[in-house]
Amino acid sequence: MDKVTGAIADPVRREIMELLVGARRTAGEIAGHFAISRPAVSRHLRVLRESGLVRDELVGRERFYVLDTGPLSALTEWLARFQQPVSWAHHLDALETEVYRTRRERRSGGQDTPRADTA
Repeated sequence: MDKVTGAIADPVRREIMELLVGARRTAGEIAGHFAISRPAVSRHLRVLRESGLVRDELVGRERFYVLDTGPLSALTEWLARFQQPVSWAHHLDALETEVYRTRRERRSGGQDTPRADTA
């Protein structure tokens, strides 16, 4: 997970990942989106490859880079621990409160709220 977090810490690498969502691209295509040198883009691609977030495929004489989101699953699971879970407990507690309030009103003869059948 440390390699993944280190890889996505850089904004250029995150942008490279966004470029690769749903598309495979050559290093030249990727480099064309940045105002940095091709060797710098190659270093970013190397970091992404070493973290497992990007893999390369050789097709003929061209090397294509493809996004692999598998390594993100451990990070996603870890981050999910810090989110407040959507729980039914709060909703059920509110329902229980309403049930007790309604029972109390019925036992007291409806003095808290006027009933329609007494008018």
